[in-house]
Amino acid sequence: MADNGRHTESGSGEGDSSGALWRVIKRMFQSDVDQSLRAQIEGVINEHEGEQNPNGLPNGDLSPLERQMLRNLLHFSEHDADDVAIPRGEIIALPASAEWEDVVEAFAEHGHSRMPVYGESLDEVKGMLHIKDVFSHLARGTRPTDWCDLLRQPLYVPQSRGALDVLADMQAQRVHLAVVIDEYTGTDGIITIEDLVEEIVGEIEDEHDEAPDVMLVPLEGGMWDADSRVELEEIAERIDPRLAEVEESVDTLGGLTFVLAEKVPEVGTVLTHESGWQIEVIDGNERHVTRLRLHPPQEVLENGEE
Repeated sequence: MADNGRHTESGSGEGDSSGALWRVIKRMFQSDVDQSLRAQIEGVINEHEGEQNPNGLPNGDLSPLERQMLRNLLHFSEHDADDVAIPRGEIIALPASAEWEDVVEAFAEHGHSRMPVYGESLDEVKGMLHIKDVFSHLARGTRPTDWCDLLRQPLYVPQSRGALDVLADMQAQRVHLAVVIDEYTGTDGIITIEDLVEEIVGEIEDEHDEAPDVMLVPLEGGMWDADSRVELEEIAERIDPRLAEVEESVDTLGGLTFVLAEKVPEVGTVLTHESGWQIEVIDGNERHVTRLRLHPPQEVLENGEE
């Protein structure tokens, strides 16, 4: 029977495995009492990183993917709701004033199973709409008198609540969407159970997910085209660190744009950052922006000409 490369040949593999196990056991008993079990486990994983058997294949019982998932799991409890949430500027939500046809179209366009529903703004989340409740009417060829009667209640969690606690809340209450509330009781972001699982297993793509867009594209004249989801850390590294100096708790360029406009800006809006960079909204809708163009300040143009 084929061994699929997971075990070494007789005589060498067994000896190596038992020797490694003995070294692990000895180290666990000889380690400082202050060293946590988490640190010990991660140390063992790191020790075997890159090891190969005589066939050139990864050694040991765990594949590289399994080792990475274990690392993610070990550090999962270090994250809070704000770390794993979809930022406010990227939330796809429905206004309670929308027509039933617009609701159906939004689910068809975005492929989500749940969407938050808000009143005057995202800070006034009234509930969430589940696609199963929409399908039940479509299957019967009916339409609700008031589709807001179909709303279910999501979880509401503070930014500081641990990601592990949010997952436990979702399991206990059987609710798979949480609204993250900031210190002023405004909406900071949302978390789905998929977001939490991805923190452990990595990105999950399904048939509704489009191929990833290029997040940053340099253009002539010092300009950049950018996806609204690009992290400010990347903006600081590749373009200008001043663009990432924001007092508000935002992580993406889309979030920065929302802060500067104090609302979801319309396509064509040009906002000026204090650094002199101008941010032009080149694509989006009434709920969120998707693509932006960065126009450099005069000093950047002058330095580029030298």
